[in-house]
Amino acid sequence: MATSTQIMNPSTEVLETAVTSVFQPGKLAVEFHISIMAKGDTEDITAAAEVTDWLTNGLPSVLPKGVEQNLSKIALAGHSRGGHTAFSLVLGHGKTNLKFSALIGLDPVAGTGKYLQISPKILTYELSSFDITMPVLVIGTGLGEEKNILFPPCAPKDVNHREFYNECKAPCYYFVTKDYGHLDMLDDDAPKFMTCMCKDGNNCKDMMRRTVAGIMVAFLKAVLNEEDGDLRVILKDPKLAPTTLDPVEHRLA
Repeated sequence: MATSTQIMNPSTEVLETAVTSVFQPGKLAVEFHISIMAKGDTEDITAAAEVTDWLTNGLPSVLPKGVEQNLSKIALAGHSRGGHTAFSLVLGHGKTNLKFSALIGLDPVAGTGKYLQISPKILTYELSSFDITMPVLVIGTGLGEEKNILFPPCAPKDVNHREFYNECKAPCYYFVTKDYGHLDMLDDDAPKFMTCMCKDGNNCKDMMRRTVAGIMVAFLKAVLNEEDGDLRVILKDPKLAPTTLDPVEHRLA
């Protein structure tokens, strides 16, 4: 069932119903590769650039029948240190033949502390300092900053989603899944010895995944296809999401 909210247009006095179905399961499934042992950040950035350049000739061979590529609209996304990799690539620490149109950081992490950033050290702690002109979406977790028994926070303060968002230029969007942890967006069959390292939420993880996926879909529809209805509805009423979103912010200029 789609979730809806009502918006009054005062100029025409017509009651419009804005409906968003982005939080419902889609027609296509996605399989993720989980790397237990992370490579060096320089290697990850290089690998991301190589995959991007592979798209031109390699992507058509793996697309389903009837699906055509459009490399004029490419979005780059990364989770955790992968978020740092994505931002680093867009900031010029790697070279690609193709240009990106949108950037997404999923609970991005740039180290273990303000003075312990991983290389390249991209955080400057200055507002809107990132030299990024494309639209950016940052999704964080409310429990990422908390310790988990014997383990330190997986998304420590000063090097996590909040600082990444602060350093973005407009247009940029920021959502935090208040009651979930850094790895709660992973599939339920993710290795337990890995997921136990991070503080997790007590609620259904599927709700977390649907929330994150829905926000991403709404954002990409808005910035790549100029269909911003779903994103505007979520920004106006974050309670439409399956999970609590707090804070919710955006800067357009």
